[in-house]
Amino acid sequence: MANFVKIFDTTLRDGEQSPGCSMNLAEKLEVAHQLERLGVDVMEAGFAIASPGDFASVKSIAKNIKNTTVASLARALTKDIDAAADALKGAKYPRIHTFIATSDIHMQYKLKKTKEEVLATAVEMVKYAKKFCQDIEFSAEDASRSNPAFLYQIFEAVIAAGATVINVPDTVGYTSPEEFVTLIKGIRENVPSIHKADISVHCHNDLGLAVANSLAAARAGANQIECTINGIGERAGNAALEEIVMNLNTRKDLYGLDCRVNTKEIHKSSKLLSSITGVRVQPNKAVVGENAFAHESGIHQHGMLANKSTYEIMTPESIGLSENKMVLGKHSGRHAFEDKLKSMGYEMDPEALTTVFEQFKVLADKKKDVTDRDIEALVCRRVVQIPQAYKLDRFVINSGNTITTTSSMRLLSKTGHILEEVVSSYDGPIDASYKAIDKLVGKKFMLEDFVINSVTGGTDAQGEVNVKIRNNNRVYNGYGVSMDIVEASILAYISAINNMLYDQEEKKEV
Repeated sequence: MANFVKIFDTTLRDGEQSPGCSMNLAEKLEVAHQLERLGVDVMEAGFAIASPGDFASVKSIAKNIKNTTVASLARALTKDIDAAADALKGAKYPRIHTFIATSDIHMQYKLKKTKEEVLATAVEMVKYAKKFCQDIEFSAEDASRSNPAFLYQIFEAVIAAGATVINVPDTVGYTSPEEFVTLIKGIRENVPSIHKADISVHCHNDLGLAVANSLAAARAGANQIECTINGIGERAGNAALEEIVMNLNTRKDLYGLDCRVNTKEIHKSSKLLSSITGVRVQPNKAVVGENAFAHESGIHQHGMLANKSTYEIMTPESIGLSENKMVLGKHSGRHAFEDKLKSMGYEMDPEALTTVFEQFKVLADKKKDVTDRDIEALVCRRVVQIPQAYKLDRFVINSGNTITTTSSMRLLSKTGHILEEVVSSYDGPIDASYKAIDKLVGKKFMLEDFVINSVTGGTDAQGEVNVKIRNNNRVYNGYGVSMDIVEASILAYISAINNMLYDQEEKKEV
């Protein structure tokens, strides 16, 4: 068994297919850069043929990422492979990832093809893709429910046609660790040319076994695991990258496997994705949940004080959580603030640093203690830069339990115009503010989701607000943070509108 496993991240492709997790080009590019810093071996940038937006994002990521293989998904069709190859032209390390279903149920009802036709198509399309780049991954969709003998046959054929990676997906999350081990061992023993290709696995979490199945496959000889940050993905999601990596890292005695991922970038990657998509992980989520390193039980706390290893099998620092005790306040200078950001793993260009520092000084004037989580919230607010069609200038709320709430809203447009509106509402200050913004923008949006979270404890805590708005059957995410929860809500709503307008401009350009 090999002592190294490659990490293939599909957050930008399979992960983005999760409801509510769509990202615009700037957001995808920021995630791609973070995946590069994280140290994944391969990132699947998208499904180039799916839409002009997907094509543009694959093309942009391929052009900008230099240390990681960039892949694009393609069905076993020439038009899909042409689109993938075109989008990947600028990649330093391109990979075309083509797939076709191999289970009886998929071949009969979805493809309406015989085994012989599927086999011939797979071989033909791998040969076709090989004309564009050397690194070709072939996936047998629904492999875990496919006839093993047919899998052996098709894998041997596509390797002969030029495939460098064969992927064994548990597409519907059906298999168990024991079954998956048997399947992987069977492939290793019955595909004569298997030594010429990597064996990859791609597991879904419908029965909660995606990580367990992936790790079992790695012990059985698979040397690439496909996964996503926070386990996002269709239905119940994909295998969670952070759980796989920390299993390998924490239980080297069991797995005997290394990977290239820099574990100290895990927390930041998780937080970035949550901020962009507005989809938070549950508090008890393994590795990256808010409670992953929290100890409330008196027995546990006593043990921790005596020796942390009594109840912690990995340290917060190992995933990039800072325990730096340097306290920043309103008298802290830019240099100290920049050093603090670096200690937390954030590198920012001078312009972004200036903006975040100014926001920090405003916050420090209001709060006695500014925590790492406060700073992290400010950074996440600024982390993705897109053109701001609208900015909040000021707002005034008149509210009480015996009067009708009014919101006086003033926005600045990118053309320099001042837009002002006053709206009354019986449903409170946020509803009045959102209606005022709708009037100023000239559109009415459906609010799909609205989530408020406290960054820290205490009455002086910052509030984080994530919203999702719907316009023309498309959902857009927005994020805002402020000590004033109404202001945070307004900033999140404006952020979502700016994301929508940016996305529409992108499509026009494409």
